[in-house]
Amino acid sequence: MKRKPIHRMTRAASAALTLLLTGTGWAGIAHADTGSAASGSASGSASGSASGSAQLPVASPRAMAALGLASTQIGKPYLWGGTGPDAWDCSGLVQWAYRSVGIDMPRTTWQQSDVGLWVPLGALQPGDVIILNEDASHVGIYAGGGQVLNAHSPGVPVGLSPLSEFEIFDVRRFY
Repeated sequence: MKRKPIHRMTRAASAALTLLLTGTGWAGIAHADTGSAASGSASGSASGSASGSAQLPVASPRAMAALGLASTQIGKPYLWGGTGPDAWDCSGLVQWAYRSVGIDMPRTTWQQSDVGLWVPLGALQPGDVIILNEDASHVGIYAGGGQVLNAHSPGVPVGLSPLSEFEIFDVRRFY
């Protein structure tokens, strides 16, 4: 069954998302409970909301470290099938960065869209893996400020691209 993109980001939506993540709306998310299903809860109680207002925990230090490692590759060339260290394709860069911090990541974008925790677009945070394009053919790491760090395409070196250039197929989070 073919999945549909979770959101078609317009320039206006991208601007609103950037304001949310960099403005005062970000403060509430940044102070969200940092517990996770894997770490359990001292109270033993479940949390959630039928209204959908429950907040996801902030990105893990390992996801932020993966983003930092990927940023050391900025300026290197794109190469289809590239797995580094001299050239990268999109999924090769993401796989390398996350594996470097101890998170086992599959090789292709389609495989990467099936691992980790699903994240709603409104909870997007730096370090999240973003599966892009209507056919899930591209992947990058959300860098914040409406930017995605990625190995974009032939002739375009590894770097930041506006998230508004893409359709968002899926967002995944790793701890």
